[in-house]
Order: sequence, then structure tokens, then C-alpha cells
Amino acid sequence: MSWLSRLFGGQSNGGKPDKDPEPQAVEEYKGFRIIPGPIREGGQYRVAVRIEKTVDGTVRQHQVIRADMLSSLEEATTISAAKARQVIDEQGERIFAT
Repeated sequence: MSWLSRLFGGQSNGGKPDKDPEPQAVEEYKGFRIIPGPIREGGQYRVAVRIEKTVDGTVRQHQVIRADMLSSLEEATTISAAKARQVIDEQGERIFAT
């Protein structure tokens, strides 16, 4: 790939875009749904997770994205779920407050 293509938005990894992995298995925790979804960035994975809960018939969501980067998808998924449990333990339903 030419340097001009890379400069103006071309992919530097052989033309293949970095794709985020599919969300992992949903975990139920204290009435919340935890959906880990690490974000792929340059061969590593950023810790990210979505927390959901149905309140009065409406699904409420809260996204957690951390600066932490890990080389293993499995490890990033595990850490993402652990971070969600920590947020739930500390904040409960206040995570949905606007």
C-alpha cells in the first residue's frame, strides 16, 4: 500500500480493517446483564463492556471503555466482565442516572 493511501485513511494492515470481536457471552449479575465487548486496536484489545438492565419495560444501557490494553482477547474479555461487576457493586442502578 502506498504511503499516500495510509496518510489519507487507507489500512496499514494489508488492507484488512481492524474489526472488533463479536460480543462475548452475556453474564447475569445482580439483575444486570454484562456483555463484554473488547475493542480491537492495533493487534491489542481495549477493555470495554456494556451493562444493561430492564427498568419499567425499557432496556437501560451503560458503556464502560477503559484505557487498559491487553494482547489476549480472552484476557480482555475476563477483565471487561470483572470491571462491569465492580461498577455494579459500587454504583448499582445509579450508573443509569443522567
